[in-house]
Amino acid sequence: MERVEFEQEQILAELKDLEEKGLFSKSETHSIMKQRRTFETSLIRRIPLKADFLRYAEYEMTLEALRRKRVARLKVAEKHTSISDYSIVRRQFQIFERALRKFKGDVGLWVQYIELAKKEGARALVGRISARAIQLHPTTPSLYIYAANHELRTNGSPAAGRALLQRGIRLNKESVLLWSEYVKFELGFVELLRRRWYVLGLNGGKETQVEEEEEVAIRSEEKESEEAQKEIMKGAIVKAIMAEAIKAIPNIEMMKSLYDLFSTCLSAIRDDLIRELDGLLQKTHIAWTTEGIKLHARMALGELRWTEEEFIDKLRKVNEEILRVVMEREEELGEAYGDLIEIWCGGGVEQSIQSVAQSARLAYHTGREMWTNQ
Repeated sequence: MERVEFEQEQILAELKDLEEKGLFSKSETHSIMKQRRTFETSLIRRIPLKADFLRYAEYEMTLEALRRKRVARLKVAEKHTSISDYSIVRRQFQIFERALRKFKGDVGLWVQYIELAKKEGARALVGRISARAIQLHPTTPSLYIYAANHELRTNGSPAAGRALLQRGIRLNKESVLLWSEYVKFELGFVELLRRRWYVLGLNGGKETQVEEEEEVAIRSEEKESEEAQKEIMKGAIVKAIMAEAIKAIPNIEMMKSLYDLFSTCLSAIRDDLIRELDGLLQKTHIAWTTEGIKLHARMALGELRWTEEEFIDKLRKVNEEILRVVMEREEELGEAYGDLIEIWCGGGVEQSIQSVAQSARLAYHTGREMWTNQ
């Protein structure tokens, strides 16, 4: 119980400050002390539970949110910083530190601590927590991703972010998630660089404002020559990493992950990256698999809607291309092609598109008869 009594003594000055500022009444501070005593008692049991720590932290988060609301509502003058301005947040950090001494193997707990530090704007603490977490869990990709994004978005250090992701990949070479996030990281930097050029009018655009964090991130990379930056904006680095990713993990999961990333991004080089990915697909054995054919069809048609004029021409071209490959391969590929045809023949599309698909269906079934008779 000595620990409980010690913690009770530590909060007296904080509660007194809250009363003097008029943020909490005497009865409320008494209730806070009683509640904290209950939580502290639960933490000194022989086998403490993680849930006890989390409940305690949640209580402190709610208390801090209430304090901030009252500060705003009562317009309490903050002439100088006093203990109650930071003590509740500090207590939240201390609770997580104590929890991690007991449950250091719990990755989820580390992530929650990182998120709390980010929310409270504790930039240096986020870096320290991430480093400790990675040291204990070097094979957990999500920790590298958290740390890298913190370096880029908060500290404005793309180089440090890259180093973290590269380190993660060295230790987790077969992680589709890490490779995809590395590509996403560089794609994000391309967009930051593109916005920077737009601000400076280097690409003919009018000047506008850019967020401070983006400004810091770009400045750290300004040693690159203008020509090198142009190549970066064309996607040279992204393409190189994409090629390395497929070389390291030559499977359909890696391909799909990259396609999903590119198809949902708003980058000006999106279509170029998808073409590059399709080209890499065609150079691998995956192109001859069922899933490979389906992915190629998706990339070839892109985001075109069936109501667009260009869709029909592309559909016809994709159909002829895939059918030629299918006729040369095993019946398994024919089944994949048949699935695509059934989709294209579905309702909701206009007659001209259905006619293309119907022709493809006829060619497909003719091909199947040829396979059967051989």
